[in-house]
Amino acid sequence: MSQFMNSQRRAKPEDLRVDMTSRPDWVSGTERTLKVGDQVLCTGGMAEVVQMLGKTGDGSRLLALRLLDGNHPPFFVAGSNVLVPPPGHVNGMMIG
Repeated sequence: MSQFMNSQRRAKPEDLRVDMTSRPDWVSGTERTLKVGDQVLCTGGMAEVVQMLGKTGDGSRLLALRLLDGNHPPFFVAGSNVLVPPPGHVNGMMIG
């Protein structure tokens, strides 16, 4: 059996990082103090912060997120790998 047999299913490194240029008016999770209930953009889409944990190797907070679609269990992500909307946004859309 080849050790590369399942390499087709592996995630590419670029798929594991949120695209910081996709929303130029949003900031990194390291630039704003987050709290439970805040909504952020991660590689899986819009998510809600459900738990704040310790610090990661890059110094950002370790976050437990749940995608807003409600179909997935919480998962962990570094605060440096999420985008935070500017004030006045809900579910990634401007209100008011």
